[in-house]
Amino acid sequence: MLNLKLWHPKPANTPVTQPEGQEQAVTVRPLMRIVALNAKGGCGKTTLSTNLAGYYASHGYRTALLDADVQASSLRWLMNRGDKPAAITGIAGAERNGRVTRSFQLRVPPDTERLIVDTPAALDPMRLQDLTRDADAILIPVLPSDIDIHAVSRCIADLLLVAHIERRTERVAVIANRVKKNTLIYEKLRHFLQTLGIPFVASFRDTQNYVHASESGLGIHEMDARKTRTDVQDWEALINWLEQRPLPDATSGMLDKGNAPVLDQPGG
Repeated sequence: MLNLKLWHPKPANTPVTQPEGQEQAVTVRPLMRIVALNAKGGCGKTTLSTNLAGYYASHGYRTALLDADVQASSLRWLMNRGDKPAAITGIAGAERNGRVTRSFQLRVPPDTERLIVDTPAALDPMRLQDLTRDADAILIPVLPSDIDIHAVSRCIADLLLVAHIERRTERVAVIANRVKKNTLIYEKLRHFLQTLGIPFVASFRDTQNYVHASESGLGIHEMDARKTRTDVQDWEALINWLEQRPLPDATSGMLDKGNAPVLDQPGG
């Protein structure tokens, strides 16, 4: 069991106390749900998820990271993060609790602005639909290899036919991960991705910077800029694609802080 403080939703009838006459309200941005998905393991879903979470948290967004994989790699990254100032809320999406419904267990803090979902490999059709139904963006990382090219084809087919994600909604994008750009296999991958009819939005190079970031509980944007300048530039296209997407209007621009659960900094 990880030594990690996670957020647990409270029942709706749990009383909330707030000092009389003190109304604390904050402006919040609309929630964006971002799902990292690929049926094949080892393609970089956790790397993508943790670095997105690190980016948004370090840029002032209220960020939550839901780990739906029993391996809990994203939660381990949060444990490594310790008491970093840019807080990220961890949600254990693979844990089972027979005392509450599954939908209740997977609730997120009400003031969350960016929710990143790290999914497991080999999802069955029902779980695939559950994890993608409310997603604003679905990101598919793929490695430059023949096996991975075949796997991403199947993954996209499942999204279209099983999860009923329509191409025209432009909710899905592909990211080439751990690439060496001056290689034939990368050119083959790039050509293949451009024929899918799905946005191919970014390529991330094969570098030890991501290994060091994972070990430290950091995102690539939170590391020494002198060492990660090239990698940060690689992320710009993906961030721009995500942030230029239209989102549903927030039901309210203000949230009463007294009604929100207290969020513990992971590892604190």
